[in-house]
Amino acid sequence: MMSANLNTNLRQLHERIVHALAKAGRPATATTLLAVSKHQAAPAVAHLASLGQSAFGESYLQEALVKIAALSNVTAAGTPLEWHFIGPLQSNKCRDIAAHFSWVESVDRLKVAERLNQLRPAHLPPLNILLQVNISKEQRKSGCTPQSLPTLAAAVAALPRLQLRGLMAIPAATDDPLKQRHAFRELAIAQQQLIDAGYPLDTLSMGMSDDLEAAIAEGSTQVRVGTALFGARD
Repeated sequence: MMSANLNTNLRQLHERIVHALAKAGRPATATTLLAVSKHQAAPAVAHLASLGQSAFGESYLQEALVKIAALSNVTAAGTPLEWHFIGPLQSNKCRDIAAHFSWVESVDRLKVAERLNQLRPAHLPPLNILLQVNISKEQRKSGCTPQSLPTLAAAVAALPRLQLRGLMAIPAATDDPLKQRHAFRELAIAQQQLIDAGYPLDTLSMGMSDDLEAAIAEGSTQVRVGTALFGARD
């Protein structure tokens, strides 16, 4: 039953993404899917890999490390699995994150960026970094402020073991498509300003199960989806 549900959910999700891209007048391959696999068992991840899904997002380090080890020999159509850390960052987690992940999407302060840079193993390529922006200015949500973003981007871009790739945000939840698009547009504008300043950014990670259409309409290049793929978590 799990396999059948994942097959259907993945197909329907790809259809949603392609339809949203077409509506926005963007190429069918302009937005990729990051499967948010936190709290999901390794066999579910392995099944999605067998269907061609290669990128997975994890928020809880110890759970992720077990899963990464268990799936070390699994590929998606011959491509090694790509692990993204998308949870809150703490300095004491940086060593394992720097060693076991290809991407970190939740960098919001220079201290953890410097720690990741220091601890990234020399035999691995630079760690891909997205800066998390608190675009809705919510007090309890992680992310740098839009005002501090240029200074943080400059500092992170100068770190040799990191590769600054773009921005990520989780705007305030709303069912209003216009409000969704407004928040995503602000992040897209912030990214374009950095590009205009000379940063070669190529990744705009925004949009989840309930708002991916609005995010794609505003230029998202990666949507992070868990619920619509795996079903509601307990």
